[in-house]
Amino acid sequence: MNLNVDLKARSSSAPTEETVLSVTHWTDFLFSFRITRPQGFRFRSGEFVMLGLAGEGENAKPLMRAYSIASPNWDEEMEFFSIKVPDGPLTSRLQKIQPGDTVLLGRKPVGTLVMDALKPGRNLYLFSTGTGFAPFASVIRDPETYEKFEKVIVTHTCREVAELDYGKTLVRELQEHEYLGEMVEGRLFYFDSVTRETYPRMGRITSFIQSGDLYKELGLPQLDPAIDRAMICGSMDMLKDTKALMEAAGLEEGSNASPGEFVVERAFVG
Repeated sequence: MNLNVDLKARSSSAPTEETVLSVTHWTDFLFSFRITRPQGFRFRSGEFVMLGLAGEGENAKPLMRAYSIASPNWDEEMEFFSIKVPDGPLTSRLQKIQPGDTVLLGRKPVGTLVMDALKPGRNLYLFSTGTGFAPFASVIRDPETYEKFEKVIVTHTCREVAELDYGKTLVRELQEHEYLGEMVEGRLFYFDSVTRETYPRMGRITSFIQSGDLYKELGLPQLDPAIDRAMICGSMDMLKDTKALMEAAGLEEGSNASPGEFVVERAFVG
């Protein structure tokens, strides 16, 4: 074995060290943060990447897990939206990061929540729960999304009202943005709901789909495989149930290799 070649191969695949630029704690269980973006790092809006921290102790392996990239592909920085798990090997430490700290970023973004995995359509539905909103924070800020679809509907269901704040703030800032605001005006629809607290909309997104209330509130017809496309990201139960509703409406699941009417992100659960 050529040692120089082997070391070079390891180095080229090793995570890069990036600097934390800002951290926002939305609730006791949710936070977002922004880090530097490596020069030449490219990704498609909606993809995820391995992210983590150096291991503690001598020769300890880095702690890495998959994180959806919440920033759009044109952003000079990278943004992530995370849960806080008190005993989680990674998030118990990651939730304590401060500006100036170092995080590790994988070199290869991947995922199915991308435009390439969908057939052309008219309306794009983005169904999310919890931190499953993260990839759609990227998708709804990407001009390509509005080049390919006339209407974009992003839904966000959480247990408690405060857990909606990240998504609501992002959508509002996008609508008020000096340049992007005009692009999304009348075309971006936001539909939120809560399951464990009193709120104008209470219930799981699947209930609003089944009852038809989702479409009534938005003034849109029910799902039609001829014109509607969907992306799904959230808890395991939500993925399973929402996928079943898409199939019942006649939509077929797609992938990067074979585009379809809807896609599911199985690598991420939140």
